[in-house]
Amino acid sequence: MITPKVSDIVGIVNKIAPHGLAEEWDNVGLMVGDPSTPATRIMVALDGTPDTIDAAIADRCQLLLTHHPFIFRPLKHISSADPTGRLVLKAASHALAVISLHTNFDIASGGMNDLLAERLGVRNCRPLKVTTSESLVKLVVFVPTGHEEQVRDALFRFSGVVGAYSDCSFQCAGTGTFKPLAGAQPFIGQVGRREYVEESRVEVLLEKRNLPAAVTALVKAHPYEEPAFDLFPLLNRGPEQGLGRIGVLAEETTVSAFADEVKERLGLAGVRFVGDGARPVRKVALCGGSGMSLLRDAQRQGADVLVTGDVKYHEARDAEALGVALVDGGHFGTEVLMVESVANRMAAELASRRFEAEVIPFRVERDPFTWR
Repeated sequence: MITPKVSDIVGIVNKIAPHGLAEEWDNVGLMVGDPSTPATRIMVALDGTPDTIDAAIADRCQLLLTHHPFIFRPLKHISSADPTGRLVLKAASHALAVISLHTNFDIASGGMNDLLAERLGVRNCRPLKVTTSESLVKLVVFVPTGHEEQVRDALFRFSGVVGAYSDCSFQCAGTGTFKPLAGAQPFIGQVGRREYVEESRVEVLLEKRNLPAAVTALVKAHPYEEPAFDLFPLLNRGPEQGLGRIGVLAEETTVSAFADEVKERLGLAGVRFVGDGARPVRKVALCGGSGMSLLRDAQRQGADVLVTGDVKYHEARDAEALGVALVDGGHFGTEVLMVESVANRMAAELASRRFEAEVIPFRVERDPFTWR
């Protein structure tokens, strides 16, 4: 088993929620800490509050993962007289690193909004507002006959998908030529003599963000000392990603009954809803946290209801005018489910890399609002 460092956890977080997905205004990644510090105890929480910082320190954790950015606005100074500065100083003085994954986790596949959709029974989801799509690259490599499969297997770990299909490639036969020069150690042939070798041209679709790792894997798997390969940027786009989700329920219900369902499934003390309680609901838009900026996207795509938090009075009036019902489950209530999920995924990713570390979900975090 291997002891992970903070930098290793940053790498795993970037796999779960790639940094590049975050909105421009957001602040995600390593907020406080030394990347080279060992991280054998990791706590996951929604917020970096005094309670969560104290709990992480008391539990002898070296790292705290939060959803909401620990440092959001630029700091002009770090002082114990300022609440944020006080927390930064406390974390630093106890060698507690803090990593935040915010809108990148909201947008990522399997992230916040997919978790919320799954919890609420919303199926066949797609992004409510597309913010990006995966850039694709075609890699073409020439492989001696009989060695194609090992090269393909190495590349498929990084390949893109075509609709509902993975492990897609193309292969055709041909003849390659090369002359090993002085100092070469050829897999086939002799130094100073031109060789003619039966080879296969193998084409694989790759996600651009995975290109460096894919090329490293290719070189390691290829039998040649200097494998020949070409890279072609594509106008084709990969899967779309974005904010919120829109999908359908298994069975039609009503606004009132669906609001009750949201309350029960999220374990909330209460919810608010906007609209006629008897109105039918089948198509559901949702955005964990504060998602009223997506109201018109929901209306344009024919959503019967939008589930989110932090609904303001005039936003509720706008929803009425647009004919979209709202269910307000609160900011905390629609996002706290990330704690268990991120803890479980982090533990699985650590184990797959043979890292020895314990991941602790902070289960006693509470909504700052009290319902009466």
